[in-house]
Amino acid sequence: MGGGKYPDAADPRANPCLAWLAGWPACLLLFGGCPPLSRSQIHSNHQQVHVPSRHIPLSIPPLPTARSQPPSDSLQPDAHCLAMAPLDEQWVKVQQKTFTKWLNSKLKAVNVEVKDLITDLSDGIALIHLLETLSNESLGRYASRPKLRVQKFENVNKSLDFIKGRGIQMHNIGAEDIVDGNRKIILGLIWILILRFTISDINEEGLSAKEGLLLWCQRKTACYDEVEVRDFSSSWNDGLAFCALLDIHRPDLIDYDSLDKSDHRGNMQLAFDIASKEIGIPDLLDVEDVCDVARPDEKSLMTYIAYWFHAFSQMERVENAGRRVEKFVQNMQGAWEMQNNFEKRMRQLLDQIATQRKQWEEATFDGSYTDAKDQSAKFTEYKRKYKRAWVAERSDLVGLLGNIKTKLSTYRLRPYDPPAELSLEALDTAWAGLMKAERDRSQIINETIRDIKNALRKSFADKANDFALALNTLSTSLSGLEGEVEDQLDHTKKISDNLAPLDQYLDIIASLDDQCAEANIEENDFTTYTYDELEYELGLVRSSVSKKLAFLENQMVARSMTNLTPIQLEEFESVFRHFDRDVSNSLQELEFSAALASLGLVYDEDEMHDKFRETSGGRDYVTFEQFIRFMVDETEDQNTAEQVFESFKEVADGKPYVTELDLRHSLVPDEIIDDLIASMPEHKGPDMQEDRDLPKFDYITYMQRYMGGNASAAAAAGDDSNGLTNGQ
Repeated sequence: MGGGKYPDAADPRANPCLAWLAGWPACLLLFGGCPPLSRSQIHSNHQQVHVPSRHIPLSIPPLPTARSQPPSDSLQPDAHCLAMAPLDEQWVKVQQKTFTKWLNSKLKAVNVEVKDLITDLSDGIALIHLLETLSNESLGRYASRPKLRVQKFENVNKSLDFIKGRGIQMHNIGAEDIVDGNRKIILGLIWILILRFTISDINEEGLSAKEGLLLWCQRKTACYDEVEVRDFSSSWNDGLAFCALLDIHRPDLIDYDSLDKSDHRGNMQLAFDIASKEIGIPDLLDVEDVCDVARPDEKSLMTYIAYWFHAFSQMERVENAGRRVEKFVQNMQGAWEMQNNFEKRMRQLLDQIATQRKQWEEATFDGSYTDAKDQSAKFTEYKRKYKRAWVAERSDLVGLLGNIKTKLSTYRLRPYDPPAELSLEALDTAWAGLMKAERDRSQIINETIRDIKNALRKSFADKANDFALALNTLSTSLSGLEGEVEDQLDHTKKISDNLAPLDQYLDIIASLDDQCAEANIEENDFTTYTYDELEYELGLVRSSVSKKLAFLENQMVARSMTNLTPIQLEEFESVFRHFDRDVSNSLQELEFSAALASLGLVYDEDEMHDKFRETSGGRDYVTFEQFIRFMVDETEDQNTAEQVFESFKEVADGKPYVTELDLRHSLVPDEIIDDLIASMPEHKGPDMQEDRDLPKFDYITYMQRYMGGNASAAAAAGDDSNGLTNGQ
């Protein structure tokens, strides 16, 4: 078939799904395009198609130089991983066959053919030929007929060193693996070369080579309902994806609508034949490699599809060249308008530069940080907003003038020289003046801010150091107290009085700290203290003073409590301190109730409220002394009728009788229970339903027998207050 272009097939005016940008890299052009259209829209203008030459040479990117960096690509393999991974044997066979065909497609130019990828690379000769073909460079002298193992090692090492020297990363690939025919390592090496020379230059929107190639396939086949490309494996089983790629680029070569969508092998073979014969894409895969397996080998498919990408990329570059010429001619028609635009923009830029310099020359500082920071913010805004726009405008003006001169020179028109006051030389002079004024402005702003910050640092440090010294003096005085409790108490109260002025002093430090924070001061070499530390340490001293006062006051109370053992007093004080949450040396009603409960004294809500009111003397808190006196009253064994009666009543749970079970629940020793049962008379009055079948003992009569009238009075008071119901 004759060569030629077929503009209707790829013209963006005829096919909106193929959008091109003149002069862009081919890989980006292929990825470009509009949202998916229907195939009727895509092919609506494919009326006359000129078929290009059957075989289009595929350009191979040059081997990277030593300064090149390896592609930041998620596909960059680790050969050791490739070698160690448990590959499916069928995939390995397909890879070996595909990679062999790829290798031969490159070696065809030097009349070298590899039949067995594993054995034919062992002497290093085919590998050297491959690298020389890909890089268009000579690897130098090598053993052309290696007989000895060491000669083969030298050839393979020469190839591996050449690859590494071009910045291609390889891990755990040694000459011994190639010479000894390590199939997985060899496949890994060939995959590295395929990635670098066939796939790695494919990139779209920052995606990796694999993702970029997949995105290209998805965009090109998005118009086909039967095709859904999700990966480089099972998405290609039915052959329709290959047919769709042919149809979207060369609808003159295939009638997609007439295909039998269920004939997977037929569609695949048709696509492979057309790609090979009409496009010039090498036959790297066989139909059974894709159709007859559930998940075709990903690497083999990527290698083959990359050839499709490069083939259609080159076809579209031809189309783009024509459009660039057309656009260039159209742009030339506006040469005179460009001259007027240049002069207008140049005059405006020079005026803006002059105005800015004048503003800086007239600016002054009032000595405050707020003013300095405001002027710094305006300077930053100038650099971020105005200067960037001016830099871009300056660059655009230089480019615009160059374009004007180039156009006029190309078409042999009279050269254009802008007026002297609007020339590039005038702009360079104005720009140099702006840069000097900018440096001076930045320097004076920074010096002003530094001076203000240092003043703030010193002011804060002076106050903080004085405060810390005073605080340390009070703390030392508190910790060194000795002597009589009364003397220590008086001295501690004086220390407490001295804490109030420190609160006011700390407020001043807080204000200075806020000013430092506003000035973004994060370090201060004049002091080691921070506001938070000083506030915390003041709180510690205040807490220590409060605890010391409470301790001393409580010690004085404890001295008067001669009827408590030291262990009891320590227990009561510990409980009181635990529930005194605010360290006020007093307990609120809920705290008082919780403290009693922790000591085993539990009352109902009304009784608890009465005891609190009685203990506190009607106030809303109970002092330590009141708490201790209450505990003395509650725990001291007074042996009065009222106390004994209340004890029996507690054991009997308010009943006028007691059972053996009640006594055992109260943990009364067995020998005491036996004595009580033997001594107490049987209860004859009303009883509770649950005690109906149990022996019941009259503890009231028992108390009257041993304690006389006092027991009767206590019992009468108990009966009046309880209102017991017998349950009958």
